[in-house]
Amino acid sequence: MSQPTLLLIAHGSRDPRHAATVDALVRQVRAQQPGLAVDTAYLDHSAPRLPRVLERLAGRPAVAVPLLLNRAYHAKHDIPAALLAAGAGVGGDGGAGAGGGGGLPVAEVLGAPREELLLAALERRLAEAGLRVADPVERARTGLVLAAAGSSDPAADAATRALAAHWGARRGWAAVTVAYASAGGPRVPEALAELRAAGAERTAVAPYLLAPGLLPDRIASAAAEAGADLVAPVLGAAPELAKLVLARYAAVPAVAARQRAACVTARRQAA
Repeated sequence: MSQPTLLLIAHGSRDPRHAATVDALVRQVRAQQPGLAVDTAYLDHSAPRLPRVLERLAGRPAVAVPLLLNRAYHAKHDIPAALLAAGAGVGGDGGAGAGGGGGLPVAEVLGAPREELLLAALERRLAEAGLRVADPVERARTGLVLAAAGSSDPAADAATRALAAHWGARRGWAAVTVAYASAGGPRVPEALAELRAAGAERTAVAPYLLAPGLLPDRIASAAAEAGADLVAPVLGAAPELAKLVLARYAAVPAVAARQRAACVTARRQAA
């Protein structure tokens, strides 16, 4: 029994690095699950746009995974509206915002308050920037800024703060606080000052963003001006992120049901 196509829905950007990063993530996903059909659609700025991809997928089962780190405006409104405008609707577990029905199943967003794969990806990027993340002594003296895009949605803010709190408690950093590149504060300089006031000997900024662009550049510039000891790259096409995409895809009932059926068939054939 063939698996539904994995349709990655990204926001899109005028910055060409954004689409290049999504393409690299798609390659990671395909490498981790060979044989799975993977497609990409964008809500804005980049091509191919969602309506065009849905036309191409017409008549074939598919499951959408939003390339979003928080369940905020894009997940709650933009994706359901784009699907409805394209005549697809939202079905399955309705992770992006709508209820059941016969529309396109949409998985939950990638971010979650205790998502260990995200923490592993963030630490991978910090290590690449030169931080000895495996050293407990280094962690105990280093304060981290989890620097996100920012949202006016209180639930999204709470989720980001919960992830930061879990990261600090789970891995023994001196402290982990949040900063935002847009919407409400605090900004990166304020967050760095908070860490230093709390006694952190070193400071590092971890962008909680999927791809390069205007907001990551803003975060990096602010961190440099405020004297951060280290600034990590964006999450990008980290292997952990590809694994998380596949986990979100597999959690959708439409996929899980096919996987259970395939297991039953395999057991019967082996009997």
